[in-house]
Amino acid sequence: MRRARAGHPNIETQTTQKGTDMAELSSEAREILSKKAFASVATINEDGSPQVTTVWIDADDEHVIFNTAKGRLKTNNLTRDPRVSVAVPDPDNPYNQLKVQGSAEISDEGADEHIDSLAKKYMDKDTYPFRQPGEERVIVRIKPDKVGMGP
Repeated sequence: MRRARAGHPNIETQTTQKGTDMAELSSEAREILSKKAFASVATINEDGSPQVTTVWIDADDEHVIFNTAKGRLKTNNLTRDPRVSVAVPDPDNPYNQLKVQGSAEISDEGADEHIDSLAKKYMDKDTYPFRQPGEERVIVRIKPDKVGMGP
C-alpha cells in the first residue's frame, strides 16, 4: 500500500499488505542503492537499546543487502533478533533518503565475492583490502516490510 504521509505530501511510504510477503523497492529507491551511498543500519542490542553502524549498501531484486563478518555486534544482534532499520541518504541530495524497515536473513554463501564487488563500487579496488585473517564474511539480506522516501 502506497500513501503520502499526513502533512508531508512529498514523503511516500509503502508497507506490506495482508497476503503479501514484503514491500517493494521503488525505482527511486533502487537508484539510490546503486549509487556510492552509505547506509546507517540500526539493530537491537540484547538490552533493547539501539545499535547503529554505517555500512556499504547494495540490493538485489527484492532485498536491501549489506556485508559484514561473523562475530560483529550487528551480526550477533540480527541473529538474535532479525528486526532492522536502514537509512540511506541520496549522495546527490542528502535531504532525500531511503528508509527501510524489515527483517534480516544472514548467509555466508557468496559473501567473499560480494564484499569484493562492494570494494569495487566504493573504492575502485578489485578485492576488499581490509579482510582480516580468519574473518568469515556474511551477506545480510533485508526483506522490506516498510519502504519510505523523503527527508
